[in-house]
Amino acid sequence: MQDDKKIKDFEREPVPQELRKGWLNLGAVWLGIGICLASVITGGTLGAGLTISQAIFAAIIGSLLLSIISALCSVVGAKTGLSTGLVSKFALGEYGSYAVSIVISISLFGWFGVQTQLFGASAQQILHELFGVNISVDLLSIIGGLLMTTSAVIGYKAIEKLSILAAPLMSFLLIASLWKVFHSHTWSEISIPPLAENAMPFTIAVSIVAGSFIVGSVIGPDIARYAKTPKDAVLASFFGFLIGYSFVLIIAAILAKATSQSDIVQIMLGLGWGSFAMLILILGQWTTNDNNLYSSALGFSVIFKKVPKFILTIIAGVIGTLLAALNIYDSFVPFLIFLSVLIPPIGGIYTADYFANQSKYSFEHLNTVGKVNVIGAATWIVSAFIAFCTTPSPNGFGLFTLTNAPALDAFLIAFVMQFALVKAAETRKKKLKINQQAM
Repeated sequence: MQDDKKIKDFEREPVPQELRKGWLNLGAVWLGIGICLASVITGGTLGAGLTISQAIFAAIIGSLLLSIISALCSVVGAKTGLSTGLVSKFALGEYGSYAVSIVISISLFGWFGVQTQLFGASAQQILHELFGVNISVDLLSIIGGLLMTTSAVIGYKAIEKLSILAAPLMSFLLIASLWKVFHSHTWSEISIPPLAENAMPFTIAVSIVAGSFIVGSVIGPDIARYAKTPKDAVLASFFGFLIGYSFVLIIAAILAKATSQSDIVQIMLGLGWGSFAMLILILGQWTTNDNNLYSSALGFSVIFKKVPKFILTIIAGVIGTLLAALNIYDSFVPFLIFLSVLIPPIGGIYTADYFANQSKYSFEHLNTVGKVNVIGAATWIVSAFIAFCTTPSPNGFGLFTLTNAPALDAFLIAFVMQFALVKAAETRKKKLKINQQAM
C-alpha cells in the first residue's frame, strides 16, 4: 500500500501527510520554475529600460508581490492537500470548477507548446553557434517536448528532482557570469541610463515583473499541496519568488546592461561559456515547461475523472509538441493571452473565499458543494471583465489602467469582491436566523 502511494500523484484526492515535503524542497521547485529563459529575458528588459538601481528595486518589489500572492494561494493548497482545480470547487461550485479546469488546462497546455517552440529555437541557436551543426527547430522542438512530457508524466516527484538539479546549476551559471562581467566592467559603466527609446516608467517595470508569473502563483496549490504545513508553503513561496526570482531578474538586468544584449544565449556565448553552460540553460527551460504540462494535466483530471492522469499528460504533451513543431502557436498566442487574463481572478476568488470561510475547505466537504456558486461566478465575470478593460488593445479594450498589470488587477478585484460578498451573505443569513428565532 505504501509503495502504491509513492507512485501516485493524488490528482483527485489530498496528498497524504506522510508524503508531504518541507519548505526547502518546495522552494527548489518554485526556483526551478522561475529560473528559465523567459525570466532572464524579463530581467534583460528591465536592464534595457531602467537604470540599474531602478531595475533592482523593480525586481524586488514585483517579486514581493508575487510572493504574497503565491503564499496566499499556496496556504489553501497546503491546508487542503488539493490541486487548484479541486480547490476552486469550494468557491465556484462543481460546474464552476469545470470551467476553471478548462481555462487553466487549455492555457497552460498552450503555453507548453509555445515554450517548446522556444526551446527548439534556443537549442538550434546553441548547436549552430557552438558546433556549427544545423538541426531543424521542428525536430528539436519534438525532442524537447517529449523529454518534458516524460517528467510531467512521472509527476511532482520528477519535477522536484529536476528542479533540485537545475536550480543550483542555473544559479551558479548566473553568479559566474556576473563575476565575469565585473572583471571587465566597472559599476559606473553598468549604471549608465537607458537609451531614450528603451526607457520605461518604474511602475510599468514593477507591473511587468508582477504580471510575468502571476498565473504560476495562482496555480500554487498544484505544488503547495505537497507542503507539510501552511508555513512551509509560505516560506517556499517567498524563497522561490522574493529571493530566487528577484535574484535571476537582477543578475539578468546587470548582464544586459554590461553586454547591451537581452538575448540570454548571445550573452552567454559572448561571455565565453561553452556547451555545458548551454545545457544548463536548456535544463532551466525544461524545469519550467514540464510544470506547465503537469498543472494542465491536473486540470484535465478534474474534468475527465475516469482517465488516469498519466494518459491525459501523454495526450496533451504529444499534441502540444506536434503543434509546436507545426508552428501553429504563432496564431494561437493571442488566444492564450485572452485565457491568461481569466486565470488570476480564480486565485483571488478561492483565497478570499477560504479566509472568509475556512471551515468548508476540507476534502470531506468537497462533494457537498452546489453545482454553481453564484457569488464566485459573479466575481469571476466582473473581475475578468475589468481586467480586459485594463488590458491594452489589441488583446483587450484598453479603456483605463489600475496597476498597469491586468493580471494583478484581476486578482485584487476578485479578492476584494469575493471577500466582501461572502461576508455580506453571512451577515444576511445571521440576521434572518435571528429574526426567525425572534418570531
